[in-house]
Amino acid sequence: MNYSELANVLTQNNLKVTPQRVAVLEALMSLKDHPNADAIKEFVHKNHPNLAVGTIYNILETFCEKKIIRKVKTDRDFMRYDIEMHRHHHLYCEECDYIENYYDEELDKLLQEYFNRKKIPNFNIKDINLQILGNYNDHNPIKKKY
Repeated sequence: MNYSELANVLTQNNLKVTPQRVAVLEALMSLKDHPNADAIKEFVHKNHPNLAVGTIYNILETFCEKKIIRKVKTDRDFMRYDIEMHRHHHLYCEECDYIENYYDEELDKLLQEYFNRKKIPNFNIKDINLQILGNYNDHNPIKKKY
């Protein structure tokens, strides 16, 4: 994405366009592999070495509040960030700590129908996100460990 597209994402979400926010959004768009805050910080610091770590964390929290990104917690309790906001689930490799998006409309429908029938007392379901734990049979060297 170019600068104007990144700036447009911020303005559409009623956020002031700042160089810091654009830099963090650019990192999220470029990394696309559910990066953790350290990976985002490393990417941002290549072009903005003076950007404070606290500022990066604050921007990530703001992006989560505005639903530009979402948090994904790994089995090891590490927080990762997901820029993909369309309905999907996650495949999580316990061995290499890699997270991959998993799209399946049939599964979405099945889960929705199940919980509509189940009617959990005193609980309103907003969204259903499934994280499927397992291991890849052949470890792709492209997949990075965090």
